[in-house]
Amino acid sequence: MNYNFKDIEAKWQKYWSQHQTFKATNNSTKPKFYTLSMFPYPSGAGLHVGHPLGYIAGDIYARYKRHKGYNVLHPMGYDSFGLPAEQYAIQTGQHPAITTETNINRYREQLDRLGFSFDWSREVRTSDPDYYKWTQWIFIQLFNSWYNKDADRAEDISALESLFDKKGNVGLNAACDDDTPQFTSVQWKQFSKVEQQKILLKYRLTYLADAEVNWCPALGTVLANDEIVNGVSERGGHPVIRKKMTQWIMRITAYAQRLLDGLETIDWPQPLKDSQINWIGRSEGATVVFYTIPEVNDADRYPIEVFTTRPDTIFGASFMTLAPEHELVSRITTAGQKDIVEDYIKQTAKRSERERMADVKSISGVFTGAYAEHPFTKAPIPIWIGDYVLAGYGTGAVMAVPCGDQRDYDFAKHFNIDIPNIFKDVDISEEAFEDKGNTVIANSDFLNDLPYKKAVKRAIFELEKIGQGRGKINYRLRDAVFSRQRYWGEPFPVFYDAEGMPQVIASEHLPIPLPEVEKYLPTETGEPPLGNASVWAWDTRSHTAVSNELIDHKSVFPLELNTMPGWAGSSQYFNRYMDPQNSEAIYSQEAVNYWQDVDLYIGGSEHATGHLLYSRFWQKFLFDQGIVPKDEFAKKLINQGMITGTSAFVYKDSKTNTFYSKNLIGNKTVIPLHAEVSLVNASDELDIDAFKKWQPDYKDAQFILEEGHYIVGREVEKMSKSKYNVVNPDAICDEYGADSLRLYEMFLGPLEQSKPWNTAGITGVHSFLKKLWKLYLEIDVSEPSKENLKTLHKTIKKVEEDIENFSFNTSVSTFMICVNELTSQKCRSKAILEPLAILVSPYAPHIAEELWVILGHQESIAEAPFPKHEAKYLVESTKEYPISFNGKMRFTMELSLDLNKEEIESAVMGHDKTQAQLQGRTPKKIIVVPGKIVNIVG
Repeated sequence: MNYNFKDIEAKWQKYWSQHQTFKATNNSTKPKFYTLSMFPYPSGAGLHVGHPLGYIAGDIYARYKRHKGYNVLHPMGYDSFGLPAEQYAIQTGQHPAITTETNINRYREQLDRLGFSFDWSREVRTSDPDYYKWTQWIFIQLFNSWYNKDADRAEDISALESLFDKKGNVGLNAACDDDTPQFTSVQWKQFSKVEQQKILLKYRLTYLADAEVNWCPALGTVLANDEIVNGVSERGGHPVIRKKMTQWIMRITAYAQRLLDGLETIDWPQPLKDSQINWIGRSEGATVVFYTIPEVNDADRYPIEVFTTRPDTIFGASFMTLAPEHELVSRITTAGQKDIVEDYIKQTAKRSERERMADVKSISGVFTGAYAEHPFTKAPIPIWIGDYVLAGYGTGAVMAVPCGDQRDYDFAKHFNIDIPNIFKDVDISEEAFEDKGNTVIANSDFLNDLPYKKAVKRAIFELEKIGQGRGKINYRLRDAVFSRQRYWGEPFPVFYDAEGMPQVIASEHLPIPLPEVEKYLPTETGEPPLGNASVWAWDTRSHTAVSNELIDHKSVFPLELNTMPGWAGSSQYFNRYMDPQNSEAIYSQEAVNYWQDVDLYIGGSEHATGHLLYSRFWQKFLFDQGIVPKDEFAKKLINQGMITGTSAFVYKDSKTNTFYSKNLIGNKTVIPLHAEVSLVNASDELDIDAFKKWQPDYKDAQFILEEGHYIVGREVEKMSKSKYNVVNPDAICDEYGADSLRLYEMFLGPLEQSKPWNTAGITGVHSFLKKLWKLYLEIDVSEPSKENLKTLHKTIKKVEEDIENFSFNTSVSTFMICVNELTSQKCRSKAILEPLAILVSPYAPHIAEELWVILGHQESIAEAPFPKHEAKYLVESTKEYPISFNGKMRFTMELSLDLNKEEIESAVMGHDKTQAQLQGRTPKKIIVVPGKIVNIVG
């Protein structure tokens, strides 16, 4: 009976589907375990062999936990809102929902072929109205909440209104906008309804505000920082500029300290934690207020607030730098500097914030012509603008102290600005002095001769005394822009009343589904695509969307035209899996209290400051609301590495339509172009005819060959459709089977590391599976030998340790050693082969199920108890001694470890081979080291 993997795999995939083998229940006497892989965006390209790596690892662990007696939740769904489907809709007119459905069906087909133990009854799709109803619901909860810093938690906005009624906001410790005015209860009551709503917006956890955003004209939308790579959009490589727009914003900064503190409580990779720590960027220091010096008497004096971690260096401030986008720039720039300043601002707008932050080498800036007054010396300080200062970080202004900061030092040197030295006995002629630990202040009035810590305290005290500063903890983290100018995203449950104020729609009227539109592009007047909808107004009487023509600003009002960003739907999906069919609540308390949190989460590290940060923010908010029992959603996180592809390159002459084989390039100027890897054989020879058919633009090109062949160049790169180095898992499954693919992906190397794909290598694991299959062709019930038991139990011990440590690659090696040993031992014992099938099951589930049937079982192997290793079978009772004569080993003898020196010597001397070596001679000396060696001298 041959190993027919195609029939076996199809059989068991059908069985699992029909019997819902992996369906989890929300109540069980078993302990719970929730393992989750980040759900995919269903792209048109489908899966390549790099995508399943994390899914396979998660599936191995899920299957292992079922064998260990756990009630395992292992769901899967789709992050199905996304820009590619919308771009396709713009090009073809096909609704994104149709494209998405087609892509999901393709993904499902591929995922099923790989034998994953997903509970498909819990599938979610972020673009399904029944799902995004709850995304909209969370938005409403955030809108109706504020952050009480004294209680260190979010509270209902009604409690804030009650406080305002009783005593205004004087002395209130809350997260709010920096420009929030102070008012008494009397003033609050005197405010109009609109004025009160505007005040509340400054406290809400999601709010409307004008914000500097990354605007991509080609895509017609705002992009998050993590959606921009090297100054262009990650999707399509389009230019991105900075632009001020009215946006919905999430007040994630209210949770900055809790997001930092929470990292101490979760088992996540330290590099990822470091990314979040740096992104949040906590620093302690002081705010300092400088006032501009007006050009003419009686003109306005504008306050410029800066945050500094070094208030002790305030006497070293010789200039200020504002972000080009700072609101004061246009007001304070002198007439003589106006043109050069405006030109600089336009140039800066072409660079993303991330690009500006990363560029530490370039020095650029422009003098505004204006000056500020030093708080203590009253000396004029020139005000510059520079792109290394960001409007969204801190106050958008810095107090430049060139003697104590290298970037300020380089800026001052470049523009010939004064560099006063305020450090005692320190030479700053070549570089800034940044060692605050060994600082003693000089040339600084009341700070002279003070060390760093005392100088900081004294400086803050003096600033507070004159009303121009205070001590403060600052965070680099900024509130998250939550609006996108796209069609294919969650609609906001918001309409605008007659005064233009946002009003959220009551939860009982959710979901607010996306309307139909004729075009998916922005409108001719620049509004987002939803501006093309003809039925996109809210009737407050019928509580439904109605025709825009009915807008009367009395009972029918315009709906929000923006949609939510890509991270909205992924920020709570892990909790929705706990109770996905619930239409009455986001999830029942019974379900969420049973599952609690994700025990194991597997996904890419590229989400460190995006999805993984926003999800933690939403989880903490829902914890404050009493909706979830844990304020961190995932106990353990593993970042799987990347499976890279080996790209193929052809080399085109830069001026002609000629391609040179790799070794014939020489000094020629050529352009390397990616070639589809399937057109290249194992000897790196290109099928030229197939290449010309694939790329008709080069059908008349000339190919310069070497020894009759065109040899391509090779390079290991990220596996990507755009690099034409993708390997389709369907082809691997067709030729070798899903179990071979699963084993090979684990065998490639440690889970967390990147490793190159080489299809030729899969033959080794496929041969192993055929060898494993042969072991089960003649099973008997004979008693296993000591060797059989030793092989089995060392395998059980090693595999269990490997799975618990996520060292899946070494498990595959262990299986191969085990099968080789059992084969050489001619093992046929059911007592050995039955537990071996369970060991293999998490890795190669299809063949394990079939072997389980061969062993005589009727039910699935999925929940068969995981075998326990018994140490007694690993204890060595005998030793194979090397028997040496005058230091040279001549043969070996297996002797009991219980023998003493005399008994060992007697057994060796009585052996026929010993007598043959001695040939009647009497040895001069016999050296015996029990458990190690025997050496006969003479």
